[in-house]
Amino acid sequence: MTVHDRPFGRYYEDFEPGDIYRHWPGKTITEADDHLFCMITMNHHPLHTNEYFAENETVHKKNVVVGNLVYSLVLGMSVPDVSGSCIANLEVESLIHRFPTFHGDTIYAETRVLDRAESKSKGDRGVVTVETKAFNQRGEEVCYFRRKLMVWKSEFAPQRKRPYGDNVWE
Repeated sequence: MTVHDRPFGRYYEDFEPGDIYRHWPGKTITEADDHLFCMITMNHHPLHTNEYFAENETVHKKNVVVGNLVYSLVLGMSVPDVSGSCIANLEVESLIHRFPTFHGDTIYAETRVLDRAESKSKGDRGVVTVETKAFNQRGEEVCYFRRKLMVWKSEFAPQRKRPYGDNVWE
């Protein structure tokens, strides 16, 4: 019998500048997703939530997904591959929305490792710089951001535990 633990995030030693992580799966953003996000974040701009307004008073003539939802979704898509075991997200250096995202668009994302540097104050961790791009189903780059995260060196990372024993299948 083999037990397979799914990796969730990476440790300092796992990041090599130039490596690319293709995140999976993509996500289709529905009108309900956009409206819920707008209501939770109190962004009540009619561009996102009012079809009549969007059709009659905007350049795109249809609702546009709020940019922070696109960013949040793409950041979340990167977590299993990039920051799932990090200590902290330190900084978002840049965030660019290159094309609008509309209700019904499907978003895919990739992250590239730019740099890694050992911590100057604590030997158990390092700082990794990555950039992430998101694309819609038409291949248009809809979002780009660059960020820094603090990650454990593998030998110092807290061991993952479960609230039950290893013998559940015996």
